[in-house]
Formats: sequence, structure tokens, C-alpha cells
Amino acid sequence: MPIKVPDNLPAQAVLEDEGVLLINEGAALRQDVRPLEIALLNLMPDKIKTEMQISRLLGATPLQIELSLVTTSSYAPKNTSAEHMLAFYQPWEEVKGRKFDGLIITGAPIETLPFQDVVYWRELTRIFDWSQTNVQETYNICWGAQAALQHFHGVPKYELPQKQFGVYPHRVLGGTDGLLRGFNDIIPVPVSRHTEVRGEDLPKSAGLEVLLDSDESGLSLIRDEARRQTYMFNHLEYDTDTLANEYQRDVASGEEIDVPAYYFPDDDPTKKPINTWRAHGSLLFVNWINDLYQSTSFELMQIPERRRAT
Repeated sequence: MPIKVPDNLPAQAVLEDEGVLLINEGAALRQDVRPLEIALLNLMPDKIKTEMQISRLLGATPLQIELSLVTTSSYAPKNTSAEHMLAFYQPWEEVKGRKFDGLIITGAPIETLPFQDVVYWRELTRIFDWSQTNVQETYNICWGAQAALQHFHGVPKYELPQKQFGVYPHRVLGGTDGLLRGFNDIIPVPVSRHTEVRGEDLPKSAGLEVLLDSDESGLSLIRDEARRQTYMFNHLEYDTDTLANEYQRDVASGEEIDVPAYYFPDDDPTKKPINTWRAHGSLLFVNWINDLYQSTSFELMQIPERRRAT
């Protein structure tokens, strides 16, 4: 089944060219199913690229999904046009009365700021709390995952001496968890972070389960059953050239930056990178949506429900 995105969203043409199944509003209404309602709280500066990356992964799932784009009410983005924001986004204050099957919260390029110094931190904490009463499952990415883990469990983040940057091999742990269904034992995961969270800080009694980790880049994926939260500190949603573009941007700005590890063939940035993570990125989202579909209520107003064993 396809994903329904807002009409005329710039990502629509690109996704259609890639063969991602999309559906317009008229066709969606003719289908006798209730689509899964997914909200994307997009905190990234390049919102159009993030919309495309997330929509591509949601479009790989077998269920009809309706995507709502959400922004913070307390901060106006500076890197995306006001016209785009007005056309496609709703402030959280306008959607907080609704229920959603799923919520995806992206990262943001503010890693080195203390959480409390982020302009929209107070609003974000309210969104985290709101997710406990209005959302069945939440998937947090990169800084968004660090922020959620800090809010719910008081877990700190630490600034790294240099950027963790590359496509690192990760161990697949927690083999009975549905998020890992069909995963290989070792998978490559794109990493681009200036900060990290550490396993020794995870509260032992909170029921947090580490699902992916790496000897070189640390924690990657944690499931929080009690809070219905998933914390993903890295980027299986990235395009093939995302790390290359980041590297070239940093070099052009005069920053001291290492070539991303395990990414360019022969570690040569003049060579075209090869995507080795795409299949697992799609599989992770398919599994997340499958688990969400099996646990959520048919009646939106009954969300959230207690997770049912699968």
C-alpha cells in the first residue's frame, strides 16, 4: 500500500520517479481502510530533504499511511521558505488535540548546545509528554533521540573530541525484538554526530533494551517499551550522498574534518560512495510500522493502547 503525502509536496515528484508508491487524496478516500496517521516533527534545517528521506522509507511499508508535517510553534525555521512552511506544515499547537498512530521526531544541528539552551526545549518536552497520551509509538532520530532519552530518563549526552563520522559496522542485539526482524547479524549504519550517550548511564530499572551498538561509534538503537519510544542515534534514512555532501560542506568551510570512515571506496573522497545500508533502513521502518499496526487501535480516539504481544 502507498503513502499519502500532502498534494504538491516537492518530494512527491522525486519519490514518484524512484518508484515509491504514492496515493492522492481522492484515491485514498475510495479505499475502504483506515490509514495509519503518522506525524513528522521535522527539526532539520533542510526540511525538504528530510521529508523525502522519511517519506521514502514509509513508502516501503505494506500499509496505507497518511503523513502530517509538523513544526514547533515556538521557533520559526530560517533555512526553509515561509511559503513552504505555510503550505505543508502545521504548528504543534494546532495538532495537539489530535491522536496519531505514530510520531517521528528528527534530529537537529544543535548537538553541542545544552538541552535547556535550545530555543524550543520547553515546547519539545511538552511534545514528549503529549506523546504519552496522544501517540501510540514514537520514533526519535539522532539529537531527537538524545533529547527524548534525557527527558524521560535523565540520560546525559557527552561532546566528542571529534565528529563521529562514517558508516560503521553495528552488532544486532535483542534478536527477539520485532524491530530487528530479518536483520543480518552485523549491519552498516551511517553515523554523523558530535555527541553521544553512554550505556553506563542507562537506568537499569527502566526496561531500556539496546538493539544496535558498535565498538567504534557506541550506542545506536534502543527500545523503550514502557514509554512506547524508539531511540535511534544514527541515520539509516540517509541518502547515498548525504555524508559526502556533509564532508564537502565542512571542507569548504575550512573545518578540520576526517574523511568519513568506511564510506568512500578506498577512503578516496573523489570516488562515488556505495550505499550499503539502504535495505536495512527500509526494513527497520517496515518493522516499526508493522509493530505499530499490530498494537494501535482501529479507533483513533482510543490511542494509545497497551502494546499487545505479537
